[in-house]
Amino acid sequence: MSKAKLVIYISACLCWLPLNAQRAEIKPGDVNTSEYLPLLKGKKIALVVNQTSVIGKTNLLDSLLKLHVKVKKIFVPEHGFRGDASAGADIENTTDKKTGLPIISLFGKKFKPAPGDMKDIDIVIYDIQDVGVRFYTYTSTLHYVMEACAENDKQLIVLDRPDPNGYYVDGPVLEKQFSSFVGLDPVPIVYGMTPGEYASMLNGEGWLKDAGKCNLKVIKVQGYTHSDSFNLPIPPSPNLGTMEAIYLYPSVCLFEGTDVSVGRGTAKPFELIGKPGFKLGQITFTPHSIPGKAEDPPYKDIECNGFDLTKFTDDYIRHSNQIYLYWLVGFYSNSENKDKFFNSFFDKLAGTDKLRKEIEDGWDAAKIRKTWTKDLAAFKAIRAKYLLYEDFRE
Repeated sequence: MSKAKLVIYISACLCWLPLNAQRAEIKPGDVNTSEYLPLLKGKKIALVVNQTSVIGKTNLLDSLLKLHVKVKKIFVPEHGFRGDASAGADIENTTDKKTGLPIISLFGKKFKPAPGDMKDIDIVIYDIQDVGVRFYTYTSTLHYVMEACAENDKQLIVLDRPDPNGYYVDGPVLEKQFSSFVGLDPVPIVYGMTPGEYASMLNGEGWLKDAGKCNLKVIKVQGYTHSDSFNLPIPPSPNLGTMEAIYLYPSVCLFEGTDVSVGRGTAKPFELIGKPGFKLGQITFTPHSIPGKAEDPPYKDIECNGFDLTKFTDDYIRHSNQIYLYWLVGFYSNSENKDKFFNSFFDKLAGTDKLRKEIEDGWDAAKIRKTWTKDLAAFKAIRAKYLLYEDFRE
């Protein structure tokens, strides 16, 4: 593939169709306190929360304590309670300095609450902003919390939040043998569901351990449909600091299973792709260590050649309705050391080894996408049973 063709590929991939303009009346489930506060009266509560768990500008924990709700402990996912830990960094158990409550990590020595963690509580509340992508680990945390609730006879209340990538469904569906914490369930990379819808699907399809059923209550988002566009007020994790990065993430994150940098250690993570000496690159960037974001990024202090994907947009955020493989196929076909392009993480991110093998065999993006058709249709039929909000039009 020539430089001109690769640039055309990347440019074509970013001719995005806008969705509905952001609607001011969209309000996450935690705002609707009248629907869930009565359920908490006299109960002992555990929270699954992070920095996105706010009502307006007030942390959910602080709000509930002011209302005299008996919060006993806090469970935290990847990136921790404050959302400032680097990707993949183990989170330690600690104590919240302000309230004295124990903070129990679900991303470190364990991913699932232990029976002892569940003994002195009645209800678990899950309130975390997700981005609707399978390898974003908050859904894995949700899965394991639901299992713990099912096994210990505790109720789970999901305070639902919009899905910024909820306007489409795409990608290979995960195969069971590739299940890991970056993908536990048989869903495509982009599944088009809110946390509440996803939790309902886990229950309804029997995907929890031993087909267990969690006592689940979902507090819905107000004024939301799957066609709505909106801006997240708080970054959901350290390296997804812009809406451009969130929209690019489903496609760009696959490069984390390759020898290509996704811009970790720069001011534009998940908006840049490149590697040292890539001859077709249009820009250069140099990753550096950034505490809390990229402690030891790939190609630290080494100049990379590649692309700034935001440069191809029309000065405002537009949305795609598919995962773009052109970038991945283009980089592979133009790599000098193809045998070192993919690493062992790629198949876990893809949820299959087929995608890697097809790229290695020289398949183009259109041919690869056709292999997803049957599995995507089957998943969409499952998904339709659990939608709580008006769906997009395909």
